[in-house]
Amino acid sequence: MIKIKWLSHACWLIDFGDLRIIIDPFLTGNPKAPVRADEIKDVKYVLVTHNHFDHINDAFKIARNNNAKVIGIYELTMYPDRDGFPDENIIGMNKGSLSDLGDISIGMVNAVHSGNESGFIIRKNGVTIYHAGDTAFFGDMRYIREFYHPDIAMLPIGGFYTMGPMEAARAAELIGAKITFPMHYGTFPAIDADPKKFKELSDKYTKVVILNPGDEYTL
Repeated sequence: MIKIKWLSHACWLIDFGDLRIIIDPFLTGNPKAPVRADEIKDVKYVLVTHNHFDHINDAFKIARNNNAKVIGIYELTMYPDRDGFPDENIIGMNKGSLSDLGDISIGMVNAVHSGNESGFIIRKNGVTIYHAGDTAFFGDMRYIREFYHPDIAMLPIGGFYTMGPMEAARAAELIGAKITFPMHYGTFPAIDADPKKFKELSDKYTKVVILNPGDEYTL
């Protein structure tokens, strides 16, 4: 059983039963956050897709509180907020392949954005998850399907900084995940997109699940 909880924006808490991870923790200063950063417990890995504040803001705080490891692009893991954070709890990776960390496999893939941007491939217990990070649409998303065959995808749909619903629907078609969660919308006025529009455009390609902040989906 895998529990996937949306903490708003691009932040996801994923519980594999024997392991918990959090992705892009932006809770402090987030008007839609359903929990505080200090309420996040028992996570082993904190994954960060890029170094914009609305993705990295609480990463090192949560990692310190949980003695967790921070995973991101090498340059990103040198983020100034990491002062005093132990080197042994930093995993600086780069794009290219899936890496076996012993209890989970994690890889980084391309994204089209700024800020040392990437997406993540996460594989555990026979399930593969693709978190796109912040990205525009790009044609090589088809290789994410070819190489990794994701069961779950989390795609930004808010527009302005990332794909909007139309572009994200085309991405969903290329990626071919069984289940797709829209994200990175509704946090601020600039990204106030309608997830129902994305669902309408994407339902023929994937099962679209729309969550409210704090909702949990069990796989």
